[in-house]
Amino acid sequence: MSVLLAFSAFINFYFYNSARQYLSSKLNTVSGMLSQYYADNPASFSSEVRSIVENWSEKNRMELMTVSGAGQVSMTSSGFMPDRDVITQDYFDAVESGKSGSFTGRLPSGEKVMAMSIVTPDTKGDFSVIRVVASTERIDRQIAGLITIAAVICGAILALMMFSGMYFIKSIVIPVRQVGITARRYARGDFTVRIPVTSDDEIGELCDIVNRMADDLSQSEAMRNEFISGVSHELRTPLTAIKGWAETIGSMPDDSETIVKGMRVITTETERLSQMVEELLDFSRMQNGKFTLNKGNVDILAELGDAVLIYTEKAKKEGIELVYTEPEDLPAVYGDRNRLRQVFINVIDNAIKYSEKGGLVTVQAILSGENKIEIEVSDTGCGISPEDLPKIKTKFFRANHNKRGSGIGLAVADEIITMHSGTLEVFSEQGMGTTVVIVLPVRQEMKK
Repeated sequence: MSVLLAFSAFINFYFYNSARQYLSSKLNTVSGMLSQYYADNPASFSSEVRSIVENWSEKNRMELMTVSGAGQVSMTSSGFMPDRDVITQDYFDAVESGKSGSFTGRLPSGEKVMAMSIVTPDTKGDFSVIRVVASTERIDRQIAGLITIAAVICGAILALMMFSGMYFIKSIVIPVRQVGITARRYARGDFTVRIPVTSDDEIGELCDIVNRMADDLSQSEAMRNEFISGVSHELRTPLTAIKGWAETIGSMPDDSETIVKGMRVITTETERLSQMVEELLDFSRMQNGKFTLNKGNVDILAELGDAVLIYTEKAKKEGIELVYTEPEDLPAVYGDRNRLRQVFINVIDNAIKYSEKGGLVTVQAILSGENKIEIEVSDTGCGISPEDLPKIKTKFFRANHNKRGSGIGLAVADEIITMHSGTLEVFSEQGMGTTVVIVLPVRQEMKK
């Protein structure tokens, strides 16, 4: 509104000032001509004044008139002799100052005019003052038209701003506020809410990303809870066995056969507990960034052979054929021998765990090209579904909930191989089996 008022004031000033300057220039031109003529030929001054007034070229825009020293209109360019009431303040100012005067206002008839007067050399005669009068009706119409246009433009701009503001609120402010509300619910552990995606712009992309993040967090939370439940169960089982056999041995101190059998079970379950605790410690170190490697030259054949040997007897007991195709020689790898053996043990253990009686597990290692060693562990077990395969290396994830395990072993194994600048890939077809391929770089000095 203030802009429109300022614009109206400027337009009003501009048009009236321009009209005033135009009238002044025309009046000064006539006054100059009359002054020059009066100086050159004063006897013919009256006839010259009449000639100028009668032949006035601006009749359509303004009226030129002469006024006597007594204040009576003596002649007009229109030929119409108005009443004395048309004499306005400009005449009196000009007579009083002996120079000129101007007036902008309304006549007694209500007509709004702009008038300018200037004295002539004939101060006592019929043409003592020459005067121009113009109606401001045309100026007012132009000003009103421009103000109307400006008002329409301002209204359109205001409407556009309001529409833009509403659009901004609807498309940006509300979604961002919703993102904030939803994020606070996520911070409290509530991953059930999702943000409606109502646009394809950056805000819509942000909402979609937040929703996907919620899906991942929800899935991670579910896997974490399942992991806690699974670990609790896995810990309870060997502890129950150890406690049971310890009580049995304590109640039958003279039964050597029972004692031997019980000690064997206790030893086995203790090893299971140790392995699980080690996995948990490794996972904790990975999460805290404290997982380190003690690197040196590693004989891959020796470590892989030891891992196969550990599971040979177990595979035989479970009716699974474990076949190890050992190459004659492989170059050394620069790495942590204990961690690499841990990876091989985990992969072979999984292969046996997910194989049925009568199944086959094969282990082989080859030199791939000149600078890589490829270890492949395959089984003929249940396989992994296409939906679960992309998540198989995710921490806490277990494709088969009926099998024991914490769900972090393969995640730790993948991290160990990555820290050795290698890769661990899992290929599987449900119902056909799974193949794990580990690729490790050969130490360059050894290769040379």
